[in-house]
Amino acid sequence: MAVLDGRTAVVTGGGQGIGLEIARVLAEHGAKVVIGDVDGDLAEKAAGTLGGPGAVGMGCDVRRKDQVEALLDAAADLGGAPVDIMVNNAGITRDATMRKMTEDDFDAVIEVNLKGVWLGTQAAAARMREAGRGSIINISSLSGKVGMAGQTNYSAAKAGVVGITKAAAKEVAFRGIRVNAVQPGLIRTAMTEAMPQKAWDQKMSEIPMGRPGEPREVATVVLFLASDWSSYMTGTVQEITGGRFM
Repeated sequence: MAVLDGRTAVVTGGGQGIGLEIARVLAEHGAKVVIGDVDGDLAEKAAGTLGGPGAVGMGCDVRRKDQVEALLDAAADLGGAPVDIMVNNAGITRDATMRKMTEDDFDAVIEVNLKGVWLGTQAAAARMREAGRGSIINISSLSGKVGMAGQTNYSAAKAGVVGITKAAAKEVAFRGIRVNAVQPGLIRTAMTEAMPQKAWDQKMSEIPMGRPGEPREVATVVLFLASDWSSYMTGTVQEITGGRFM
């Protein structure tokens, strides 16, 4: 069922991994999709793999307001109207214990994972006001709920994403704009599968369902939040964790 017919979505960090799967699922359900990625060539290649009514890919550094605005301009050009769905997915890691973490490593993660979400939420909400509707989905992490050793920067940023989501939801609900977040746990991607076996086994032992999640299992929750199926939901945080740290 094409529940997103006639709508346009933007996905940041959509060149690969979970972001690309989110873009693919939104396209499969009828949305025109603009993929933004710091690697513009990767974004264009990813857009070319999507089905659906239309897709474009372009370079976007989410730390740069002008580039975020350009991404949303591209969505308006593609869809003929302001963006309907904004997925703030772009993120990086720079893991280290707090004792060894550099200030640059802390700043880089906060800039991309937190400021980038704020800029995307701000810009999308401003455009959605024109239409009196819209759905913004921010990608947090289980690390933002419980805090992970070696991730003081990442945990801080992803906890901050929840704060941005709830505060923004309160500000724009009266204009018909919804803002929600998702918190994935251990999801099977190239990055997670490259971790040492000991670390993988430790994480697996914490999951009641006994398996990692798949990128599509994140993407379908994003689809739900993007669609009218969740029309009375805003300011929520959906955990996609197999029950880990519930």
